[in-house]
Amino acid sequence: MKILVVGGAGYIGSICTELLLDEGHNTAVFDNLGEGHRRAVDSRAKFIEGDLADRKQIEAALSSTRPDAVMHFAANALVSESMRDPSKYFRNNIFNGLNLLDAMVATRVGRLVFSSTCAIFGPPERMPIKETAQPRPINPYGESKLAFEKILRWYDEIHGLKFVSLRYFNAAGASGNFGEDHRVETHLIPNVLNVALGQKPHLEIYGTDYETPDGTCVRDYIHIIDLARAHILALGAGESVFYNLGTGGGSSVHEVIAACRKITGRKIDTVEKPRRPGDPPRLIASSEKIKRELGWEPQFQSLDRIIESAWKWHQKFPQGYGD
Repeated sequence: MKILVVGGAGYIGSICTELLLDEGHNTAVFDNLGEGHRRAVDSRAKFIEGDLADRKQIEAALSSTRPDAVMHFAANALVSESMRDPSKYFRNNIFNGLNLLDAMVATRVGRLVFSSTCAIFGPPERMPIKETAQPRPINPYGESKLAFEKILRWYDEIHGLKFVSLRYFNAAGASGNFGEDHRVETHLIPNVLNVALGQKPHLEIYGTDYETPDGTCVRDYIHIIDLARAHILALGAGESVFYNLGTGGGSSVHEVIAACRKITGRKIDTVEKPRRPGDPPRLIASSEKIKRELGWEPQFQSLDRIIESAWKWHQKFPQGYGD
């Protein structure tokens, strides 16, 4: 297939691009490099620098590449920032996403795989979280993604634009070539490994008084390769559908730190801080639906394997992509 990866210079988009190319798909990347990195774009992919804020740019990219489907990763994704600057999140994640959808309708590209999030759910009433759980986002980031999911349903009904929305839990790990290098890093595992590399003096733990076994937040970590494989399987879905993506297990902040100490063999100091606004105490996915309907199975389910892959990449690229 011909695939346009929007936001393909970012963490998840870059590794999805790599796997698409490995499987023989003709792949192009569209990115404004505001959050992504030029070096994170696989050299086998055509790169188009452009911004979803400009409808003409994305329409031109779609017209020139004529893809069979689009993968959409181009969103702001920091919970804490969304609590400080909700306008940025609603503007980019909804308005700019509409530019993409309208350009797809105009150029008759009829299939989208959307990068959504477990943040649409908020604190769940039951665990693990199924697709049928009531969405109750508690931050503008989750609200913006939920709003876009609702828009997708209407674009399917009115324009026939078919979509698969993948609600990620916590993506982590690396491939051999590409890894996690955010300009503002809020994700736990890379921040712990930065301490192990000596690039930060300590790790800040935000909240130790949650109603969890050790008082720290519990998250469902999914290996980035397993996540990327789910996107490729989603290209074959016949109808529009929503899937949760995780492993069905959970690890606390303290457990992640302990695993990083074991794997790196390094001292990792920590400092306890107050809770961040908008952080649910526990998020664990049920991925039974995508397993049943698309045959997806996580291959790198253990926390140790996820951290090992990330540690290898960070040792190979201690300064990240260096831009």
